[in-house]
Amino acid sequence: MKYGMGFMKLFGSSGIRGVVNKEVTPELALQVGLVLGSRKKTAVIGRDPRTSAPMIEHALVAGLTAAGCDVTKVGMVTTPTLAYAARKYECGVMVTASHNPSEYVGIKLWNPDGMAFDSAQQEEVEEAIEKENFSRATWDLMGKIAEDKNAIRDHMDLIEGLIGKSKLRVVLDCGCGAGSTITPYLLQELGCQVITLNSQPDGHFPARNPEPNDQNLSLLKKAVVAFGADLGIAHDGDADRMMAVDEKGNFVSGDDLLAIFGRFECEGKKGAVVVPVDTSMMVDDHLEGYEIIRTRVGDVYVAEGIKQYGAIYGGEPSGSWIFPKISYCPDGIYAAAKLVEIVREKKLSELRAELPVYATKRGALPCANEKKAEFMETVKTRLEPLGKVLDIDGIRVELDNGWVLVRPSGTEAKVRITAEARKNVDEIYDMAEKIVKEALK
Repeated sequence: MKYGMGFMKLFGSSGIRGVVNKEVTPELALQVGLVLGSRKKTAVIGRDPRTSAPMIEHALVAGLTAAGCDVTKVGMVTTPTLAYAARKYECGVMVTASHNPSEYVGIKLWNPDGMAFDSAQQEEVEEAIEKENFSRATWDLMGKIAEDKNAIRDHMDLIEGLIGKSKLRVVLDCGCGAGSTITPYLLQELGCQVITLNSQPDGHFPARNPEPNDQNLSLLKKAVVAFGADLGIAHDGDADRMMAVDEKGNFVSGDDLLAIFGRFECEGKKGAVVVPVDTSMMVDDHLEGYEIIRTRVGDVYVAEGIKQYGAIYGGEPSGSWIFPKISYCPDGIYAAAKLVEIVREKKLSELRAELPVYATKRGALPCANEKKAEFMETVKTRLEPLGKVLDIDGIRVELDNGWVLVRPSGTEAKVRITAEARKNVDEIYDMAEKIVKEALK
Protein backbone atom coordinates (compact mmCIF):
# COMPACT_ATOMS: atom_id res chain seq x y z
CA MET A 1 0.00 0.00 0.00
CA LYS A 2 2.13 2.76 -1.36
CA TYR A 3 0.31 5.88 -0.26
CA GLY A 4 -1.51 4.75 2.86
CA MET A 5 -4.83 3.59 1.41
CA GLY A 6 -3.67 1.48 -1.52
CA PHE A 7 -4.05 2.60 -5.12
CA MET A 8 -7.84 2.66 -5.44
CA LYS A 9 -10.26 3.77 -4.33
CA LEU A 10 -9.23 6.84 -2.36
CA PHE A 11 -12.43 8.87 -2.56
CA GLY A 12 -15.61 7.78 -0.83
CA SER A 13 -18.97 9.53 -0.89
CA SER A 14 -17.46 12.52 0.95
CA GLY A 15 -13.80 12.96 0.00
CA ILE A 16 -10.82 10.93 1.20
CA ARG A 17 -11.29 9.61 4.73
CA GLY A 18 -9.78 7.00 7.03
CA VAL A 19 -7.89 6.24 10.24
CA VAL A 20 -4.91 8.58 10.65
CA ASN A 21 -1.45 7.16 9.90
CA LYS A 22 -3.03 3.94 8.75
CA GLU A 23 -5.35 4.80 5.88
CA VAL A 24 -4.71 8.54 5.60
CA THR A 25 -1.02 9.34 5.98
CA PRO A 26 1.20 12.39 5.45
CA GLU A 27 2.67 10.58 2.44
CA LEU A 28 -0.78 10.36 0.87
CA ALA A 29 -1.49 14.02 1.68
CA LEU A 30 1.81 15.01 0.04
CA GLN A 31 0.82 13.13 -3.12
CA VAL A 32 -2.62 14.80 -3.17
CA GLY A 33 -0.92 18.18 -2.79
CA LEU A 34 1.51 17.48 -5.64
CA VAL A 35 -1.28 16.36 -7.96
CA LEU A 36 -3.49 19.32 -7.11
CA GLY A 37 -0.62 21.82 -7.25
CA SER A 38 0.39 20.55 -10.69
CA ARG A 39 -3.06 21.47 -12.00
CA LYS A 40 -3.99 24.59 -10.01
CA LYS A 41 -2.13 27.87 -9.56
CA THR A 42 -3.86 28.95 -6.34
CA ALA A 43 -5.46 27.08 -3.42
CA VAL A 44 -6.97 27.87 -0.02
CA ILE A 45 -6.65 25.36 2.82
CA GLY A 46 -8.40 24.95 6.17
CA ARG A 47 -8.75 22.29 8.87
CA ASP A 48 -11.01 21.12 11.67
CA PRO A 49 -9.74 20.62 15.29
CA ARG A 50 -8.61 16.99 14.92
CA THR A 51 -5.27 16.23 16.55
CA SER A 52 -3.95 14.94 13.22
CA ALA A 53 -5.24 17.84 11.09
CA PRO A 54 -2.13 20.09 11.34
CA MET A 55 0.11 17.19 10.24
CA ILE A 56 -2.04 16.45 7.18
CA GLU A 57 -2.37 20.16 6.43
CA HIS A 58 1.41 20.64 6.46
CA ALA A 59 1.90 17.69 4.11
CA LEU A 60 -0.72 19.06 1.71
CA VAL A 61 0.86 22.53 1.76
CA ALA A 62 4.28 20.98 1.10
CA GLY A 63 2.94 19.12 -1.93
CA LEU A 64 1.02 22.11 -3.28
CA THR A 65 3.91 24.54 -3.00
CA ALA A 66 6.43 21.98 -4.29
CA ALA A 67 4.35 21.84 -7.47
CA GLY A 68 4.37 25.65 -7.75
CA CYS A 69 0.90 26.40 -6.39
CA ASP A 70 0.37 29.47 -4.18
CA VAL A 71 -1.41 28.48 -0.94
CA THR A 72 -3.47 30.60 1.45
CA LYS A 73 -4.07 29.16 4.92
CA VAL A 74 -7.24 30.12 6.78
CA GLY A 75 -6.57 28.03 9.90
CA MET A 76 -9.24 26.20 11.87
CA VAL A 77 -12.57 26.77 10.15
CA THR A 78 -15.75 24.90 9.30
CA THR A 79 -16.02 23.11 5.98
CA PRO A 80 -18.70 25.53 4.65
CA THR A 81 -16.46 28.45 5.62
CA LEU A 82 -13.60 26.93 3.61
CA ALA A 83 -15.90 26.15 0.67
CA TYR A 84 -17.08 29.77 0.61
CA ALA A 85 -13.48 31.02 0.82
CA ALA A 86 -12.64 28.88 -2.26
CA ARG A 87 -14.52 31.37 -4.47
CA LYS A 88 -11.34 33.51 -4.59
CA TYR A 89 -9.05 30.62 -5.60
CA GLU A 90 -8.80 27.89 -8.19
CA CYS A 91 -9.59 25.27 -5.56
CA GLY A 92 -10.15 24.71 -1.85
CA VAL A 93 -8.73 21.98 0.41
CA MET A 94 -10.33 21.01 3.72
CA VAL A 95 -8.67 18.67 6.24
CA THR A 96 -11.55 17.01 8.06
CA ALA A 97 -13.23 13.70 8.77
CA SER A 98 -16.55 15.47 9.38
CA HIS A 99 -18.75 13.39 11.72
CA ASN A 100 -16.30 10.49 12.12
CA PRO A 101 -14.63 9.74 15.49
CA SER A 102 -11.38 11.41 16.58
CA GLU A 103 -9.01 8.75 15.20
CA TYR A 104 -10.17 9.55 11.65
CA VAL A 105 -8.92 12.28 9.35
CA GLY A 106 -9.68 13.18 5.76
CA ILE A 107 -9.18 15.49 2.78
CA LYS A 108 -12.00 17.12 0.86
CA LEU A 109 -11.43 19.15 -2.32
CA TRP A 110 -13.56 22.08 -3.48
CA ASN A 111 -14.25 24.05 -6.64
CA PRO A 112 -14.64 27.86 -6.58
CA ASP A 113 -18.46 27.59 -6.67
CA GLY A 114 -18.52 25.67 -3.40
CA MET A 115 -19.04 22.34 -5.17
CA ALA A 116 -16.94 19.43 -3.96
CA PHE A 117 -14.81 17.76 -6.61
CA ASP A 118 -17.18 15.65 -8.67
CA SER A 119 -16.70 12.02 -9.69
CA ALA A 120 -14.65 12.86 -12.80
CA GLN A 121 -12.34 15.21 -10.86
CA GLN A 122 -11.86 12.62 -8.12
CA GLU A 123 -10.97 9.96 -10.68
CA GLU A 124 -8.44 12.33 -12.25
CA VAL A 125 -6.73 12.85 -8.87
CA GLU A 126 -6.70 9.12 -8.12
CA GLU A 127 -5.29 8.21 -11.52
CA ALA A 128 -2.60 10.90 -11.23
CA ILE A 129 -1.53 9.58 -7.81
CA GLU A 130 -1.38 6.00 -9.08
CA LYS A 131 0.70 6.99 -12.13
CA GLU A 132 2.70 9.68 -10.26
CA ASN A 133 1.49 12.11 -12.91
CA PHE A 134 2.55 15.38 -11.30
CA SER A 135 5.33 17.91 -11.63
CA ARG A 136 7.72 19.60 -9.21
CA ALA A 137 8.63 23.25 -9.61
CA THR A 138 12.19 24.51 -9.81
CA TRP A 139 13.70 26.41 -6.87
CA ASP A 140 12.74 29.81 -8.29
CA LEU A 141 9.10 28.87 -8.97
CA MET A 142 8.10 27.44 -5.59
CA GLY A 143 4.54 28.21 -4.50
CA LYS A 144 4.12 30.99 -1.92
CA ILE A 145 2.36 30.59 1.43
CA ALA A 146 0.05 33.29 2.81
CA GLU A 147 -2.54 33.54 5.60
CA ASP A 148 -6.06 34.97 5.56
CA LYS A 149 -7.67 35.78 8.93
CA ASN A 150 -10.97 36.99 7.41
CA ALA A 151 -12.57 33.76 6.15
CA ILE A 152 -14.86 33.37 9.17
CA ARG A 153 -15.93 37.01 9.11
CA ASP A 154 -16.64 36.81 5.37
CA HIS A 155 -18.84 33.75 5.87
CA MET A 156 -20.73 35.42 8.72
CA ASP A 157 -21.30 38.58 6.66
CA LEU A 158 -22.73 36.49 3.81
CA ILE A 159 -25.26 34.80 6.10
CA GLU A 160 -26.17 37.96 8.03
CA GLY A 161 -27.04 39.60 4.71
CA LEU A 162 -29.64 36.89 4.06
CA ILE A 163 -31.13 36.14 7.50
CA GLY A 164 -33.36 38.33 9.64
CA LYS A 165 -32.82 39.19 13.31
CA SER A 166 -34.26 37.03 16.09
CA LYS A 167 -34.46 37.12 19.88
CA LEU A 168 -34.83 33.37 20.43
CA ARG A 169 -33.09 31.55 23.26
CA VAL A 170 -30.96 28.87 21.58
CA VAL A 171 -28.88 26.07 23.09
CA LEU A 172 -26.00 25.32 20.74
CA ASP A 173 -23.91 22.12 20.92
CA CYS A 174 -20.84 22.44 18.70
CA GLY A 175 -19.51 19.03 19.74
CA CYS A 176 -16.02 20.50 20.36
CA GLY A 177 -15.77 20.91 16.59
CA ALA A 178 -14.98 23.72 14.18
CA GLY A 179 -18.49 25.14 14.50
CA SER A 180 -17.23 26.66 17.76
CA THR A 181 -15.36 29.25 15.70
CA ILE A 182 -18.44 30.74 14.05
CA THR A 183 -21.98 29.63 14.96
CA PRO A 184 -22.14 31.00 18.54
CA TYR A 185 -20.96 34.42 17.36
CA LEU A 186 -23.23 34.45 14.32
CA LEU A 187 -26.35 33.65 16.32
CA GLN A 188 -25.45 36.29 18.90
CA GLU A 189 -25.03 38.90 16.17
CA LEU A 190 -28.45 37.88 14.81
CA GLY A 191 -29.91 38.80 18.22
CA CYS A 192 -30.26 35.38 19.83
CA GLN A 193 -29.54 34.54 23.44
CA VAL A 194 -27.05 31.73 22.96
CA ILE A 195 -26.27 29.06 25.55
CA THR A 196 -23.30 26.99 24.39
CA LEU A 197 -22.38 23.36 25.06
CA ASN A 198 -19.07 21.81 24.01
CA SER A 199 -18.01 25.00 22.22
CA GLN A 200 -14.30 24.73 22.93
CA PRO A 201 -12.50 23.13 19.94
CA ASP A 202 -10.92 19.82 20.99
CA GLY A 203 -9.75 17.17 18.53
CA HIS A 204 -10.29 14.42 21.09
CA PHE A 205 -14.05 15.19 21.02
CA PRO A 206 -14.31 14.47 24.76
CA ALA A 207 -17.97 15.45 25.22
CA ARG A 208 -19.67 13.27 22.62
CA ASN A 209 -19.23 11.48 19.32
CA PRO A 210 -19.07 14.14 16.57
CA GLU A 211 -22.08 12.78 14.68
CA PRO A 212 -25.13 14.86 15.73
CA ASN A 213 -27.68 12.04 15.91
CA ASP A 214 -30.38 11.36 18.49
CA GLN A 215 -28.34 9.08 20.75
CA ASN A 216 -25.39 11.52 20.88
CA LEU A 217 -27.45 14.58 21.79
CA SER A 218 -28.89 13.57 25.19
CA LEU A 219 -27.21 16.53 26.92
CA LEU A 220 -28.59 19.00 24.35
CA LYS A 221 -32.11 17.64 24.75
CA LYS A 222 -31.94 18.03 28.53
CA ALA A 223 -30.40 21.51 28.29
CA VAL A 224 -33.12 22.84 25.98
CA VAL A 225 -35.76 21.90 28.53
CA ALA A 226 -33.70 23.00 31.56
CA PHE A 227 -33.03 26.47 30.12
CA GLY A 228 -36.52 26.93 28.68
CA ALA A 229 -34.98 27.43 25.25
CA ASP A 230 -36.87 27.87 21.98
CA LEU A 231 -34.55 25.61 20.05
CA GLY A 232 -31.52 23.33 20.26
CA ILE A 233 -28.91 23.13 17.48
CA ALA A 234 -26.03 20.68 17.05
CA HIS A 235 -23.09 20.38 14.66
CA ASP A 236 -20.70 17.61 13.70
CA GLY A 237 -16.89 18.01 13.70
CA ASP A 238 -16.66 20.38 10.73
CA ALA A 239 -20.19 21.89 10.91
CA ASP A 240 -21.24 20.94 7.40
CA ARG A 241 -24.05 19.14 9.25
CA MET A 242 -26.71 20.65 11.49
CA MET A 243 -29.39 18.85 13.46
CA ALA A 244 -32.02 20.21 15.83
CA VAL A 245 -34.02 19.65 19.01
CA ASP A 246 -37.43 21.28 19.47
CA GLU A 247 -38.46 23.37 22.48
CA LYS A 248 -39.84 20.26 24.21
CA GLY A 249 -36.45 18.54 24.07
CA ASN A 250 -37.38 16.18 21.24
CA PHE A 251 -34.86 15.31 18.53
CA VAL A 252 -36.05 16.37 15.07
CA SER A 253 -35.38 13.76 12.41
CA GLY A 254 -33.45 14.56 9.26
CA ASP A 255 -36.47 13.79 7.08
CA ASP A 256 -38.51 16.28 9.12
CA LEU A 257 -35.87 18.98 8.70
CA LEU A 258 -35.59 18.26 4.97
CA ALA A 259 -39.31 18.88 4.62
CA ILE A 260 -39.36 21.98 6.86
CA PHE A 261 -36.43 23.64 5.10
CA GLY A 262 -37.91 22.65 1.75
CA ARG A 263 -41.24 24.30 2.49
CA PHE A 264 -39.60 27.65 3.32
CA GLU A 265 -36.96 27.54 0.58
CA CYS A 266 -39.46 26.63 -2.14
CA GLU A 267 -42.28 28.96 -1.13
CA GLY A 268 -43.31 31.11 -4.07
CA LYS A 269 -40.85 29.40 -6.42
CA LYS A 270 -41.06 26.75 -9.11
CA GLY A 271 -38.48 24.02 -9.42
CA ALA A 272 -37.05 20.83 -7.99
CA VAL A 273 -35.71 19.52 -4.68
CA VAL A 274 -32.91 16.95 -4.65
CA VAL A 275 -32.68 14.23 -1.97
CA PRO A 276 -30.94 10.85 -1.67
CA VAL A 277 -32.67 7.59 -2.50
CA ASP A 278 -33.32 6.68 1.15
CA THR A 279 -35.37 9.81 1.93
CA SER A 280 -38.91 9.47 3.33
CA MET A 281 -41.89 9.89 0.99
CA MET A 282 -43.14 12.31 3.64
CA VAL A 283 -40.89 14.90 1.95
CA ASP A 284 -42.67 14.26 -1.40
CA ASP A 285 -46.09 14.60 0.21
CA HIS A 286 -45.24 17.74 2.21
CA LEU A 287 -43.69 19.42 -0.84
CA GLU A 288 -46.55 18.53 -3.14
CA GLY A 289 -46.27 20.34 -6.46
CA TYR A 290 -42.48 20.30 -6.50
CA GLU A 291 -40.41 17.78 -8.42
CA ILE A 292 -38.46 15.53 -6.03
CA ILE A 293 -35.30 14.18 -7.65
CA ARG A 294 -33.49 11.30 -5.95
CA THR A 295 -29.74 10.64 -6.16
CA ARG A 296 -27.20 8.25 -4.71
CA VAL A 297 -26.57 8.58 -0.97
CA GLY A 298 -23.85 11.18 -0.27
CA ASP A 299 -23.89 14.98 -0.16
CA VAL A 300 -21.57 15.15 -3.20
CA TYR A 301 -24.21 13.39 -5.31
CA VAL A 302 -27.00 15.59 -3.95
CA ALA A 303 -24.95 18.68 -4.83
CA GLU A 304 -24.26 17.31 -8.32
CA GLY A 305 -28.01 16.77 -8.76
CA ILE A 306 -28.85 20.29 -7.59
CA LYS A 307 -26.38 21.73 -10.08
CA GLN A 308 -27.48 19.47 -12.93
CA TYR A 309 -31.20 20.18 -12.55
CA GLY A 310 -30.95 23.78 -11.35
CA ALA A 311 -32.83 22.77 -8.20
CA ILE A 312 -33.99 25.24 -5.54
CA TYR A 313 -32.68 23.22 -2.61
CA GLY A 314 -31.53 19.79 -1.53
CA GLY A 315 -30.20 17.82 1.37
CA GLU A 316 -29.70 14.54 3.17
CA PRO A 317 -31.50 13.26 6.28
CA SER A 318 -28.06 12.83 7.87
CA GLY A 319 -27.99 16.61 8.45
CA SER A 320 -26.50 18.00 5.22
CA TRP A 321 -28.54 20.94 3.90
CA ILE A 322 -27.53 22.56 0.60
CA PHE A 323 -28.74 26.04 -0.35
CA PRO A 324 -27.45 26.69 -3.89
CA LYS A 325 -28.16 30.42 -3.68
CA ILE A 326 -25.06 30.65 -1.47
CA SER A 327 -23.03 27.49 -2.20
CA TYR A 328 -23.15 23.88 -3.37
CA CYS A 329 -21.50 22.90 -0.08
CA PRO A 330 -23.72 21.63 2.76
CA ASP A 331 -23.76 24.62 5.12
CA GLY A 332 -24.62 23.81 8.73
CA ILE A 333 -23.94 27.42 9.71
CA TYR A 334 -26.44 28.91 7.29
CA ALA A 335 -28.89 26.10 8.16
CA ALA A 336 -28.65 26.99 11.86
CA ALA A 337 -29.36 30.66 11.15
CA LYS A 338 -32.18 29.79 8.74
CA LEU A 339 -33.82 27.49 11.28
CA VAL A 340 -33.68 30.25 13.89
CA GLU A 341 -35.41 32.56 11.41
CA ILE A 342 -38.09 29.94 10.70
CA VAL A 343 -38.73 29.14 14.38
CA ARG A 344 -39.08 32.85 15.13
CA GLU A 345 -42.50 32.68 13.46
CA LYS A 346 -43.70 29.25 14.66
CA LYS A 347 -42.44 26.73 17.23
CA LEU A 348 -40.47 23.81 15.85
CA SER A 349 -42.82 21.30 17.52
CA GLU A 350 -45.76 22.94 15.70
CA LEU A 351 -43.93 22.78 12.37
CA ARG A 352 -43.29 19.07 12.96
CA ALA A 353 -46.96 18.50 13.80
CA GLU A 354 -47.87 19.70 10.28
CA LEU A 355 -45.84 16.90 8.67
CA PRO A 356 -47.31 13.54 7.66
CA VAL A 357 -46.07 10.60 9.73
CA TYR A 358 -45.40 7.20 8.18
CA ALA A 359 -44.05 4.01 9.69
CA THR A 360 -40.52 2.93 8.74
CA LYS A 361 -38.80 -0.40 9.32
CA ARG A 362 -35.12 -1.17 8.77
CA GLY A 363 -33.01 -4.30 8.90
CA ALA A 364 -29.89 -5.96 7.52
CA LEU A 365 -28.78 -9.40 6.41
CA PRO A 366 -25.22 -10.72 5.90
CA CYS A 367 -23.93 -10.69 2.32
CA ALA A 368 -20.32 -11.30 1.27
CA ASN A 369 -18.82 -8.29 -0.52
CA GLU A 370 -17.79 -10.34 -3.56
CA LYS A 371 -21.39 -11.56 -4.02
CA LYS A 372 -23.09 -8.16 -3.77
CA ALA A 373 -23.12 -7.33 -7.50
CA GLU A 374 -24.65 -10.66 -8.54
CA PHE A 375 -27.07 -10.54 -5.60
CA MET A 376 -28.34 -7.06 -6.53
CA GLU A 377 -29.02 -8.15 -10.12
CA THR A 378 -31.14 -11.03 -8.80
CA VAL A 379 -33.02 -8.76 -6.40
CA LYS A 380 -33.70 -6.23 -9.16
CA THR A 381 -35.21 -8.94 -11.39
CA ARG A 382 -37.52 -10.04 -8.58
CA LEU A 383 -38.57 -6.56 -7.46
CA GLU A 384 -39.16 -5.01 -10.92
CA PRO A 385 -42.64 -6.55 -11.42
CA LEU A 386 -43.85 -4.95 -8.15
CA GLY A 387 -43.59 -1.25 -9.09
CA LYS A 388 -41.47 1.57 -10.46
CA VAL A 389 -37.78 0.81 -9.87
CA LEU A 390 -34.99 3.32 -9.15
CA ASP A 391 -31.59 1.60 -9.27
CA ILE A 392 -29.07 4.45 -8.92
CA ASP A 393 -27.99 3.30 -5.44
CA GLY A 394 -29.39 -0.07 -4.51
CA ILE A 395 -32.91 -0.95 -5.67
CA ARG A 396 -35.80 1.28 -4.58
CA VAL A 397 -39.30 0.21 -5.60
CA GLU A 398 -42.30 2.56 -5.42
CA LEU A 399 -45.42 0.69 -4.28
CA ASP A 400 -49.05 1.81 -3.97
CA ASN A 401 -48.79 2.00 -0.19
CA GLY A 402 -45.13 3.02 0.20
CA TRP A 403 -41.67 1.98 -0.92
CA VAL A 404 -38.82 -0.38 -0.16
CA LEU A 405 -35.07 0.02 -0.66
CA VAL A 406 -32.59 -2.85 -0.83
CA ARG A 407 -29.07 -1.47 -0.70
CA PRO A 408 -25.68 -3.13 -0.12
CA SER A 409 -23.65 -1.60 2.70
CA GLY A 410 -20.61 0.34 1.52
CA THR A 411 -18.63 -0.47 4.66
CA GLU A 412 -19.81 -3.89 5.86
CA ALA A 413 -20.55 -7.35 4.43
CA LYS A 414 -24.28 -6.72 4.69
CA VAL A 415 -27.28 -5.77 2.62
CA ARG A 416 -29.74 -3.32 4.17
CA ILE A 417 -33.51 -3.23 3.78
CA THR A 418 -35.59 -0.09 4.40
CA ALA A 419 -39.36 -0.02 4.07
CA GLU A 420 -41.82 2.84 4.56
CA ALA A 421 -45.60 2.65 4.32
CA ARG A 422 -48.72 4.69 4.90
CA LYS A 423 -50.04 1.62 6.71
CA ASN A 424 -48.92 -1.98 7.35
CA VAL A 425 -45.18 -1.40 6.95
CA ASP A 426 -44.48 -4.94 8.20
CA GLU A 427 -46.18 -6.31 5.08
CA ILE A 428 -43.82 -4.45 2.74
CA TYR A 429 -40.75 -5.20 4.82
CA ASP A 430 -41.52 -8.92 5.17
CA MET A 431 -42.13 -9.18 1.42
CA ALA A 432 -38.76 -7.55 0.67
CA GLU A 433 -36.95 -9.61 3.31
CA LYS A 434 -38.33 -12.83 1.80
CA ILE A 435 -37.08 -11.83 -1.67
CA VAL A 436 -33.66 -10.89 -0.25
CA LYS A 437 -33.31 -14.18 1.65
CA GLU A 438 -34.21 -16.18 -1.46
CA ALA A 439 -31.68 -14.20 -3.54
CA LEU A 440 -28.97 -14.85 -0.94
CA LYS A 441 -29.36 -18.65 -1.16
